[in-house]
Amino acid sequence: MSAMLIAASAEGGGTSQLVTNLAILVLAGFVGYAVISKVPNTLHTPLMSGTNAIHGIVVLGGILLLAQGSSDDTITKIILLVAVIFGTINVIGGFFVTDRMLGMFKGKKPSASESREEQA
Repeated sequence: MSAMLIAASAEGGGTSQLVTNLAILVLAGFVGYAVISKVPNTLHTPLMSGTNAIHGIVVLGGILLLAQGSSDDTITKIILLVAVIFGTINVIGGFFVTDRMLGMFKGKKPSASESREEQA
């Protein structure tokens, strides 16, 4: 398969670029699944925080592409805008989930009656 990708990218056609990008997307999906499935449950919170930071960089890149106006195609701009919106929702939701998961590890705050009993 890699020989096909190299031959397709050497031709320089638009279709070969699409095939190369799709192959990279599929391979990245397989690698991502293989990596995430091996992570123990205790490491999911730090891993989620790291992926949220990476997603933030991706959203920033999308915003910069929108601001740069490198494409005059309206459909491309709409797809890019939708991708930035979904990426932002993903980042915000990920941070809320991470905060909630970290909250499970914090101790309970003593109530006012318990603190009075400790002082006596």
